[in-house]
Amino acid sequence: MSALLDTATVVLVSVGALLFLAGALGLLRFPDTLSRLHAISKADNLGLGLILLGLLPQSASIAGGLKLVCIWLLAQLSAATASQLLARAVHRDRTER
Repeated sequence: MSALLDTATVVLVSVGALLFLAGALGLLRFPDTLSRLHAISKADNLGLGLILLGLLPQSASIAGGLKLVCIWLLAQLSAATASQLLARAVHRDRTER
């Protein structure tokens, strides 16, 4: 069972890291601010979730797993707030012109 969990951890963390890489590539390649913001927020949220799912079975205790989940929730909340504020600023800037 341990080998199966280790394999699942490697796969999930690797896919999560690839999603982070895809988000960074989208951040560099997309033409405007809103599409860049969409690419980085979606890829990072999903990538972090997959990395969390990969690390949860490796956690030593329930408290360690809860800490990982709390970190993920905090990252979700902060990313959503930052994305909303940036999108609102871009929208306001575009409408003032």
